[in-house]
Amino acid sequence: MATRTVAKKAVKKPKAEKTYEYAWTGTDRRGKKIKGKARSTNEALVRADLRRQGVTPIKVQKQITISFGKPKITTGDIAVFSRQLATMMKAGVPLVQALDIVGKGHNNPTMQEMILSIKSDIEGGTSLTNALRKHPIQFDDLFCNLVEAGEQAGVLETLLDRIATYKEKTESIKKKIKKALIYPAAVLSVGIIVTAIILIFVVPVFEELFESFGAELPAFTQMVVSMSRFIRDNWVFIVLGLAAVIIIISNLWKRSPKFREIIDRGMLSAPVFGPIMHKSALARFARTTSTMFAAGVPMVEALDSVAGATGSVVYGNAVREMREDISTGQSLRLAMEQQRLFPHMVKQMVAIGEESGSLDEMLAKVADFYEEEVDNAVDSLSSLMEPLIMVILGTLVGGLVVAMYLPIFKLGAAI
Repeated sequence: MATRTVAKKAVKKPKAEKTYEYAWTGTDRRGKKIKGKARSTNEALVRADLRRQGVTPIKVQKQITISFGKPKITTGDIAVFSRQLATMMKAGVPLVQALDIVGKGHNNPTMQEMILSIKSDIEGGTSLTNALRKHPIQFDDLFCNLVEAGEQAGVLETLLDRIATYKEKTESIKKKIKKALIYPAAVLSVGIIVTAIILIFVVPVFEELFESFGAELPAFTQMVVSMSRFIRDNWVFIVLGLAAVIIIISNLWKRSPKFREIIDRGMLSAPVFGPIMHKSALARFARTTSTMFAAGVPMVEALDSVAGATGSVVYGNAVREMREDISTGQSLRLAMEQQRLFPHMVKQMVAIGEESGSLDEMLAKVADFYEEEVDNAVDSLSSLMEPLIMVILGTLVGGLVVAMYLPIFKLGAAI
């Protein structure tokens, strides 16, 4: 007898309806006029909700917001969201209610929309892990794996607290690295712009004056004048060339892992910033591994997420190789020995942690140590860079000024 297989149609889950902000005016049970704001999918639901609260709605109006593109969700937003959710759940607030409070209270409308979307998914029966996985750009595998471990073990509020601490620590160290890199880069950029303005607009004025002298210019002045002429005559090609270089480097960075590794190795080998980058990568590695291991995530699975959290291509590749070694039965300390990236102190702390069964605590201490080291290094670097930048700017601008006044000094001496 022939059997027929009936294919089941996949039941599509309805998409969460978009919510809008409404401003309302009404009267309470005593007839007093009151007003406020509410977020809902339509005006009728707002009116119904107000009536349930004993408010007679007079006017409900959708708020129209004019914006130039949606604001982005930053890693700082995710860190704050993690802490708020952890605090509320530890206080006994149910998950759906906590998400509703955090979402409606957020200043970033894009973040607000995402949190309320997660809340709608959970109300529809989806787990928090699966709801977060729908937003992979904001919630990486590490975040989702920790939440999943918390849901499975029934200790979600504890794991959310660990995630919040982890996010706050990593965000803090990112800000310190940016502080070390952005300040000198910004000041030097301003110096280059000022130098370009002098060469394009100021030097030509002096050049006309020098021509009226009819005397031979000093070699230094001639060099500056020639540089000014070159920039004025070829500024279009210079701008196009710089734009082309930026586009090429950007594309190579996105598409070529080998190029990213070369740049990363160069930064790690840099004389001033290199040690800070090393310490930052070690701090992230230790903090992430400690958090994952304490959550009960198996080491092999944990290292897969840790590789992407180090903030370094070189360290990320090393962690992936360590993962392969550990999957064959090696200890974490022995796997670290093969990479030659980790200091002796880190390997010894890991060895002690493995022997005593307190690996997460030992790695947390390593993370604390290197986070403090990064903090101190950034402060020292800032103190060192200030006079160095002043010397560079003084040499650039002062050199141009001296070059322009040298012929005038010589003319005065001749007279």
